[in-house]
Amino acid sequence: MPANKTILVVEDNEINRLMLGELLSPEYTVLEAENGQQALDVLEKRKDEISLILLDITMPVMDGYTFLTIAKADPALASIPVIVTTQSDSEADEVAALSHGATDYVAKPYKPQIIRHRVASIIHLRETAAMINQFQYDRLTGLYSKEFFYQRVRENLRQNSGRNYYIVCSDIENFKLINDVFGVAAGDRLLCGIADMYRRQVGERGICGRLSADQFACLLEFDQEFTVEMFSRVSDEINKLQNSINVAVKWGIYSVESQKVTVDQMCDRALLAARSIKGQYGIYFAAYDDKLRDELLRQQAIIDSMETALEEGQFLVYLQPKYRIWNETMAGAEALVRWKHPEWGFQSPAEFIPLFEKNGFITKLDQFVWDKTCYYLRKWDDEGYPPVPVSVNVSRADIYHADIADIMMRTVSKYGLTPSRLHLEITESAYTEDPGQIIETVSHLRELGFVIEMDDFGSGYSSLNMLNQMPIDILKLDMTFIRSETAKPADQGVLQFIMELARRMHLSVVAEGVETKEQLDRLSETGCDYVQGYYFARPMPAGDFERLMRDQISSRKKSLSS
Repeated sequence: MPANKTILVVEDNEINRLMLGELLSPEYTVLEAENGQQALDVLEKRKDEISLILLDITMPVMDGYTFLTIAKADPALASIPVIVTTQSDSEADEVAALSHGATDYVAKPYKPQIIRHRVASIIHLRETAAMINQFQYDRLTGLYSKEFFYQRVRENLRQNSGRNYYIVCSDIENFKLINDVFGVAAGDRLLCGIADMYRRQVGERGICGRLSADQFACLLEFDQEFTVEMFSRVSDEINKLQNSINVAVKWGIYSVESQKVTVDQMCDRALLAARSIKGQYGIYFAAYDDKLRDELLRQQAIIDSMETALEEGQFLVYLQPKYRIWNETMAGAEALVRWKHPEWGFQSPAEFIPLFEKNGFITKLDQFVWDKTCYYLRKWDDEGYPPVPVSVNVSRADIYHADIADIMMRTVSKYGLTPSRLHLEITESAYTEDPGQIIETVSHLRELGFVIEMDDFGSGYSSLNMLNQMPIDILKLDMTFIRSETAKPADQGVLQFIMELARRMHLSVVAEGVETKEQLDRLSETGCDYVQGYYFARPMPAGDFERLMRDQISSRKKSLSS
């Protein structure tokens, strides 16, 4: 890009070209063309450099009027200002030039001071307009920029109070992945297509803007109900834009009820509604309400507190005993995490565990549980308790951690334990995501001596073929599966079949969530090996678990002596 601004002089008279060059060259870079066609040839190569055109009207090959007609019809050239120069100073000629798209008009002979001032003034006006345009419009899509969209929304709401307005925002799921896999150009085409869709759908009923990379918003005057069909149709339209990309767009809707809420807060709330349904297939839109706001604020409070909670020891490891069915004696335990917040009290794992799985904190928390469990195992060995295995949960995020085997081995070695003392519970759903990596990682852990349990079997992801491929030792039946199967007549469920399959594969079977004597009896009849659940014991602190072990030792001694 030249240091000086560039002016194109289009003039068939060589003396006039030289005169204008002499006049303007101290401040500008001057290009020359002898007629309109030459000028178009120059513009084809250097249009982005040129700040202004000085154009004669009467020229051979292509005159000034024809040049103006062609240039102003081309969007790439139309924004370049043109000062028409001519020998005639009649009003009719001036009107003709301006009607063809000229920005200004000067008569010959040239008056140096007037030419310089006109050129400088028009270039300045163009640059100012360009800056305003850049502020107002998103350069890629042509929609309003975020700041100008906010401004226009404020103006509309102020001028039209009492009308039914909604802020509708959209968010593309995994847009970064689309850019990474298909390229930035494909991502840009998708964004431009979505912007066009917004223009068509909103029309004269509202205004549209682009808030960030893949987030769009519109202010929409709407007197109907938003329907699934409406957003489903728009989603189908978006997916036709790119044949090879499956695009999932989520919409959030905020009803404008009070102008005390700022426009950026309205958009934030609409986007919060959109994010609340991310990852949910077949759900296209969600409306913002106070319940959603409270829920999202609660989730954010949990996330904000998690690191502090770990540092301050708010997370506790509880143990839920496992029992042998045949003699109802304790055979081990499962380590479960509990969170005792100093102000909120005990928090439900069903609330915080899914959040930690999403944001990746689960890997830190799991490692804390593994370490604490091994600490307890070492402590019990040193205090003379019979050695028992304890199961710990291994999340999907842990499995994809390249160092999981090293971390596990360091942890058991730290406390002088054999790997077989630690049973690793890997949820069944994890096996469906990347079977190759799961099989490789779990096989390595099993070769190191860890006992592998498939957790939550029967929870809805089951694949018998997967079960056949996985290197596991223990099958752990899901609580809801147990409830469902034990409620059916013995000859109608698949529980017996699962037990027989496990026997054929030389797997032990643990049933979790056992709460009644009837469930226990049914499991006993089918040949289940172990159970855990409220029927025997709830999860408990380590001290209570130690008392259970002492009681079992005492009972065993009494039975031997009697």
